[in-house]
Amino acid sequence: MENILKEKLWFYIIHNNPDLMFTLQEEYSVTDYLNEKVKAVKSIMEDMLSEGTPQYIIEEICLNVLTEDLKPSRFLYICSLLEEEFEDTYATFSKSGILRYEVINLMESCREVFETVGFTKENEEDPTLRNAVIGQIADYLS
Repeated sequence: MENILKEKLWFYIIHNNPDLMFTLQEEYSVTDYLNEKVKAVKSIMEDMLSEGTPQYIIEEICLNVLTEDLKPSRFLYICSLLEEEFEDTYATFSKSGILRYEVINLMESCREVFETVGFTKENEEDPTLRNAVIGQIADYLS
């Protein structure tokens, strides 16, 4: 089950936090990261196994715990804003195969906005945050 959780966590990171994926790969620490994360939920997993909880429920609960600190995804947020507010640019990036890399660059460009305003599940829909990030994207693209 631990290997399944590692695979699912890595899949989640690839699709929701590619900036973390690249960092872990550059530092050759993917295996260590995944091992440490799964180790943190081992007691939860073992308790549920001993209670006879079905495997798919254990996986879902553990994956939610494993990904809690990775949510919300700045990558998906910026992708969404780019697609909604800068359609032509989004299409160009997507067609040329550089969307992921440009969104990661935009994440870095928007880092100060995210840190100043904050970026949590609670304020993900905040118009102030949205407008600040859109403004930063516009600056980056100009």
